[in-house]
Amino acid sequence: MTKRQSAHARAPSQSQSGDWLSDCDVLSLRRRLLAWYRAHRRDLPWRRTRDPYAIWVSEIMLQQTRVDTVVPYYERFLAAFPTVGALADASSDEVMRAWAGLGYYRRARMMHEGARQLRDEAGGAVPTTRDELRAVRGIGPYTAGAIASIAFGEAVGLVDGNVARVLSRLFAIDLDMKGTGARVAAEIADALVAPRAPGDFNQALMELGATVCTPRGPACDACPVADVCRARAEGRVDALPRVAPRAAPRGLAMRALVAMSAEAVVLGRRRATLRFGGMWEPPCIEGEGEAPWPTWLTIARDVALVRHVLTHRRLEVTVDASQGRASALERACVALATSLGDTYDAVRAVRTDALDSVGLSTLAKKVLAAARPRA
Repeated sequence: MTKRQSAHARAPSQSQSGDWLSDCDVLSLRRRLLAWYRAHRRDLPWRRTRDPYAIWVSEIMLQQTRVDTVVPYYERFLAAFPTVGALADASSDEVMRAWAGLGYYRRARMMHEGARQLRDEAGGAVPTTRDELRAVRGIGPYTAGAIASIAFGEAVGLVDGNVARVLSRLFAIDLDMKGTGARVAAEIADALVAPRAPGDFNQALMELGATVCTPRGPACDACPVADVCRARAEGRVDALPRVAPRAAPRGLAMRALVAMSAEAVVLGRRRATLRFGGMWEPPCIEGEGEAPWPTWLTIARDVALVRHVLTHRRLEVTVDASQGRASALERACVALATSLGDTYDAVRAVRTDALDSVGLSTLAKKVLAAARPRA
């Protein structure tokens, strides 16, 4: 073993990550995880490229979203915006339309902002190191580590939910993974990463957490490092990772107006700083107050109740509906833009055969479907 290899194999000092790695054969762990990953990894489209932009897109989409959901969105998004410059030059509406239905829309807005930052400051070039990537809007520690290690071979670790679960069990980290445990896991990830294949090693940890070391019913018999897993040895696999319980989603009452003619419907684009920012929807208000719908519209009240659950909110939307002429819709757009200007930066009548041309959230689609006259 060379001096360089020996230095990489030593456990970090007490000041970095305590004695978590004191009994760990780091080189053996790296070899076994890399061999397992190369034999068992899933064939996913973002694993067929080292393009940092494509990896960036995939990592943002994969946050809190299932792989099978992401694949078609990823392919369509890259077809529409194949480079940083193409994404930067696109309008907000074009980006949000491509993202519509994927949820967590702030991800798309921030990635769009980051692309524009790189276009304006770096000619569209993606930074090559984790520290430089952290300076790009919308790129957090995990995404920076993923891009730097996978695209550029920088020997830095990363911790997402899958990696946190693997490390917490492998080293029996009995600390809250939303607090101190997350910092310990990040230090261990940096200490473990394979310097000659950091991208593959990081993806091995992610793949192990996604397919073997799962939240419920981990397949320990299929794990390449089960024999050195401390949680398994201590009979605590099901007790780790330790995560403070998430608060139940809070209820929020809303009211929406679906104002339509035979050919169009009134939609508003939510301001970027709000929930569903940048997406189009039938005008909505929050709370139980009086709805500021134009008094001259003929409105059918309470035609439907739509429920929609987000991570932190349980939305209950009471739907009102109005059927009128196109001229009435244009007048309604002006009135609603004035009364709801704090919520929407644009209000307009959109042809019903062109709804696919604007970004509609899943909730907006539910509201529109609930208001359609029944045959």
